[in-house]
Amino acid sequence: QLAESGGGLVQAGGSLRLSCVASGFALKDFAIGWFRQAPGKTREGVSCISSKPGLTYYSEAVKGRFTVSRDNAENTVYLQMDNLQFEDTAVYYCAGLYYDCSGASGLGSYGMDYWGKGTMVNVSS
Repeated sequence: QLAESGGGLVQAGGSLRLSCVASGFALKDFAIGWFRQAPGKTREGVSCISSKPGLTYYSEAVKGRFTVSRDNAENTVYLQMDNLQFEDTAVYYCAGLYYDCSGASGLGSYGMDYWGKGTMVNVSS
């Protein structure tokens, strides 16, 4: 299972750090992707961190503002979100896939083994 936390209400320009905690499996063997779905929009891939050391992916919308990291000892992946904008308002989900991120961009959601229930991020303008 995966469980997200860390969402909340923040002003534009502020920061939040989301956590994705794994239970029941060894996170170190899995890539973890972050996805978001804004009201009325389709889900989009935001970032992914591979189980391969140092391999990460970001969408153009968040590149330079978001940073994904992992602590395998704590079975946790983090998404540090800085300079948040109103357009970042969404429910954020983490998902796990064995070994590496999905798709050519690394931001695909095909074949995910685990999904969290999501955490809401609200950015006020």
